[in-house]
Amino acid sequence: MYHQIAHNKRNSIVLVALFLLVWLLAGFVIGEFGGGLSTAIIGAIVLGLLGIGAAAYSYYFGAATVLAAVGAREADPQQYQQLYNIVQTLAIGDGVPVPKVYIVDDPSPNAFATGRDPRHAAVTVTAGLLQMMNREELEGVLAHEMSHVKNYDVRLLLIVTTMIGMAALIASFVWQGAFRIRTRDARAMLVIFAIGLIFGLIAAIVGPIMQMALSRQRESLADASGVELTRNPQGLLSALKKIAQNDKPMEKFNHAVAAMCIDNPKEHHGSFFNHLFDSHPPIEERIAALERIAAVQQT
Repeated sequence: MYHQIAHNKRNSIVLVALFLLVWLLAGFVIGEFGGGLSTAIIGAIVLGLLGIGAAAYSYYFGAATVLAAVGAREADPQQYQQLYNIVQTLAIGDGVPVPKVYIVDDPSPNAFATGRDPRHAAVTVTAGLLQMMNREELEGVLAHEMSHVKNYDVRLLLIVTTMIGMAALIASFVWQGAFRIRTRDARAMLVIFAIGLIFGLIAAIVGPIMQMALSRQRESLADASGVELTRNPQGLLSALKKIAQNDKPMEKFNHAVAAMCIDNPKEHHGSFFNHLFDSHPPIEERIAALERIAAVQQT
């Protein structure tokens, strides 16, 4: 477990470094289009500084951004007393600070954890999950998410998710502006289209590939760690079987947030394109793995 935590911390540093490198290269290429080597160096410096700002933003404000993006609100401890009790019990059992608890008013059953470390973490569940799960199943889901917190998975995914969102925002802003700007300067238009294309590729291809590489193994590890925490594979097993029947993502669901959730409905009910960048192992495989754990415990 401690090896995994140290590994994730190192990966966070490597991830930010690679992200900054991509932005430096993007700035260099864009500057090269704009007028040669000197302009390319200026472009690399400008986008490098922008990348540093984006990394800092994702570290300190990424969690709040993700929560706002999905419309999460902090859960009332009185109204959601059972939810709070489970989270507090699991936090004590896992030896981590009690995270903040949020609710998304959405009928699709899902949950995710976010935050830069266990002291600044939040666990979020949908209203649909609370309605669908009994206490044992809810405990299994929350134990899975608490494992992400303890293993620092949330920091890795938070950084990638926020950076993908920023790249997509920049690409969208550039493409919208490109069709409003009236200029006969072919070089200026080339630079604008280069910016839109590069950040579009970061948001649509580079980012999802990074998410896929980071998320798939960690979901299986969180399943196992969650079962280790509760000592009851039946809770999470039953919960995943119910979640597997869901084919409707959250209303404010997007690919950037998908990797953080316990399940992505589009990956087991979606098209071929959705499966190209799957961030989760097939839910059937996760269920089968839990069934094997349960069988071992019964013998």
